[in-house]
Amino acid sequence: MHLVKSVRLLVITIATLMSFAVPRAAFSQVAIGVSVNFAPPELPVYEQPICPGEGYIWTPGYWAWDDEDGDYYWVPGTWVLAPEPGFLWTPGYWGWGGSAFIFHEGYWGPSVGFYGGINYGYGYFGHGYEGGRWDGGRFYYNRAVNNVNVTVIHNVYETRVTNVNVTRVSYNGPNGGINERPRPDEEAAARQRHLPPVPVQHQHIQAARTDRELRASENRGKPPIAATQRPGTFTGGAVVPAKEGGRYNPPPNRGGRNESGATNNSNRPENNANRAPNANRPPNTNRPESNANRPNYVHPNDLPKANRPDRPPSAGNSKSDQKYQQQQDKMYQKQDQERQRLQQKQDQEHQRMTQQKANPSRQPQVEQKQQQMEQRHQQQTQQMQQKHQQQQQKMEQRQQPRQQAPPHQNQQKPPNDKHP
Repeated sequence: MHLVKSVRLLVITIATLMSFAVPRAAFSQVAIGVSVNFAPPELPVYEQPICPGEGYIWTPGYWAWDDEDGDYYWVPGTWVLAPEPGFLWTPGYWGWGGSAFIFHEGYWGPSVGFYGGINYGYGYFGHGYEGGRWDGGRFYYNRAVNNVNVTVIHNVYETRVTNVNVTRVSYNGPNGGINERPRPDEEAAARQRHLPPVPVQHQHIQAARTDRELRASENRGKPPIAATQRPGTFTGGAVVPAKEGGRYNPPPNRGGRNESGATNNSNRPENNANRAPNANRPPNTNRPESNANRPNYVHPNDLPKANRPDRPPSAGNSKSDQKYQQQQDKMYQKQDQERQRLQQKQDQEHQRMTQQKANPSRQPQVEQKQQQMEQRHQQQTQQMQQKHQQQQQKMEQRQQPRQQAPPHQNQQKPPNDKHP
């Protein structure tokens, strides 16, 4: 019995250590802190805008949640350049977690993983992706399910998709949801290398969140901007409105309490008019600055200012404290200079990219380069931030006051007066 307990403890310990050793990008599609106790609206019906150029992958629209307003809002579908050749998009989805609806963020990877069995359309019919495939570093579009101009994009094929379960339900789970589970190939895809949504996708989400017309309580499930040709572009001829919308009546007590102030007691998905009892308002994961509880700072100017303590830790020695204060000021000054240099370098790259945009014939290539540039800027900024944080921690550790030894710890014992 003791041996069995020891083996179980060892297995748990190894599994725990492995969870810290595996890179974050290798994890499967995970919930990211947003939970709501009434279901999102049905998916609206809309036409897909024409593909703007080669290398663009369709990312379907979905309902996101803004906790400040206690309301769902529509993130329009849009075409996004793949971050790497060979990468495909796995859409995010809402799933019933037993006590609330939980959002699972989408990601980029070499294979399409599980997205709740949701039929988003245009190649995303519940499992896998039928909208195209990579071959020799080029993406070939299935024109049977995508809106592609074949006079501009020649790498196309046509494969009809049959036996599609036509439904507009927007969440996975029982009691009216999509009752699907991951298939073996989708579970394998979840273990592959992943990339999070690229910066233009975060900007696209932010633009949707700030547009009042995209609130479900405003459009009643029929958003006036259902899809766009390019991320963040919500005006012009490339914007597509919804043709049909789901019936949606927002609950009057979205904050989780009824008019009398009593807490609601309904946590089941079939009662979508109530929030869970004592439900904490979750953070808005769709903002770039709080996605997955980790800020996505792209440029040094986006970083918060260093948290400089008013009273640095004292080592109990005035000269030592003064020396530490000087070293700390010098460190912060050097870090500020590094921020400014990196910001200037990135600003110069932005200027050169703006000049290249002046040539309309190179627009698709320039947009791809711009996306890659923003990803590089984000990586540079995060590496610098991590470096600065490590420098501050090391300095604080060196200044921690040394604990004094207890009295008589190092004194020799008095001689024994007694003779044997």
